[in-house]
Amino acid sequence: MVEPSEIVERYVGLWNESDAERRRAAIHELWTDDCAHILRAPQDIRDRAATVGFYFPTLETHGHEALEARVARAHEEFVAAGQYMFRSVGEAVRVGDAVKFRWEMVTADGGAPAGAGVEFLIVDARGRIRTDYQFIEG
Repeated sequence: MVEPSEIVERYVGLWNESDAERRRAAIHELWTDDCAHILRAPQDIRDRAATVGFYFPTLETHGHEALEARVARAHEEFVAAGQYMFRSVGEAVRVGDAVKFRWEMVTADGGAPAGAGVEFLIVDARGRIRTDYQFIEG
């Protein structure tokens, strides 16, 4: 069984990876072919969606190609300019096929958090992610 700390280290490292080819390879190694990344929409998006009758919306990507685009976009917005980096916080825990951990987006010098969240990963027997549930806090 793959240790949860190993899964989390690879997961967080992926979001900080500057090289697009290494990110692509890491996605293919870390996620199953039929993977899903499901994000609880940030509050501003939930507020806008509620004005037209959508409550508790989620944002989803399915498959490696869509996940590559999602990670690349997050990297461009937060990491590429050298302003922020992602890191795990505390201990990752695993129960059966579920892994839970907390993360932060901090200034590149390791300073104050600018964002944070909780991740619930559903993994297969090889420790590859089938479903990634992301809850952004704040």
